[in-house]
Amino acid sequence: MKVAVYGKGGIGKSTTSCNTSIALARRGKRILQIGCDPKHDSTFTLTGFSIPTIIDTSQSKDYHYEDVWPEDVIYKGYGGVDRVEAGGPPAGAGCGGYVVGETVKLLKESNAFYEYDIILFDVLGDVVCGGFAAPLNYADYCIIITDNGFDALFAANRIAASVREKAHTHPSRLAGLVGNRTSERDLIDKYVEACPMPVLEVLPLVEDIRISRVKGKTLFEMAECQPNLNFVCDFYSNIADQTLSKPEGVVPREIPDRELFSLLSDFYLNPNLGNREKIQNDQQDSPLDFTII
Repeated sequence: MKVAVYGKGGIGKSTTSCNTSIALARRGKRILQIGCDPKHDSTFTLTGFSIPTIIDTSQSKDYHYEDVWPEDVIYKGYGGVDRVEAGGPPAGAGCGGYVVGETVKLLKESNAFYEYDIILFDVLGDVVCGGFAAPLNYADYCIIITDNGFDALFAANRIAASVREKAHTHPSRLAGLVGNRTSERDLIDKYVEACPMPVLEVLPLVEDIRISRVKGKTLFEMAECQPNLNFVCDFYSNIADQTLSKPEGVVPREIPDRELFSLLSDFYLNPNLGNREKIQNDQQDSPLDFTII
């Protein structure tokens, strides 16, 4: 199984990816997590340090890819999760998406791509150009990380459009949304009502989720010393279990940008409109016939 994780930059894709990878590994699966960001920090919390990237290793071999072996680029992390960082060109130069494709090519040629039960791609921000949409060429499922805010849901909608586009020629489907670090989910619910898709999980607003990145540890590792965090780990385990169930997934039909802007902004700018709609729906659902005086 191949899973591509997308979402707005800074939304918590890498934190979610690392913890979900460990939850999958604890289900007895062989996991490879591929960081697809030039910042090469996807797998940081699995070891607490930055590993050499595909670009770094290739450069040390004078770009003779035939001299690069799996053990040169695949590193073992916490919980037995293997990891690779694609890396990318210097800022302002070259195409980072091209590096993602070359990473997959290298892993395929060395047969490493086929030795895992699940490969998880942690993909750069909400950039869904041809290069960074490349993981969808290989993925069985896409998972979108969001929160209960306008910007993250706007990015989620664009990613959903990319999944729909890829679905014409590839088997990739949207497994669903994961809400990260949010105390409310009203906007998420409003969005999925208009653009139907599963919500796999909504993680609570727990500061330790953010702090885990600073500490260079996953929530599972932190929970070994802080048992009170075990309940947070259960959320990631639930995401893992739903993924392993091989859900049917959906091909989403994204909302046009202007309609989405109105949908999300009106939810707060015109709260009475939402209340009127609720009252009307309640009246339609009610078997009683009554008149309001």
